[in-house]
Amino acid sequence: MKYVVFTLLAAILISLGSGLYYLSRDDADSPKVLKALQIRVALSAILILFLVASYFMGWIQPPV
Repeated sequence: MKYVVFTLLAAILISLGSGLYYLSRDDADSPKVLKALQIRVALSAILILFLVASYFMGWIQPPV
């Protein structure tokens, strides 16, 4: 469980870094910047859906 969350967080950070790299090297309207943003948003949505599904399936509990 933890490994999935940490892997997704690492992938989000890598996508954020690549977007920053392309933004500094290319124009702001570069397709590479847009692709990095799309990947980051998709990974964030997957992480949120995974955490919500895990909560409803009882795999994780809220802090008491």
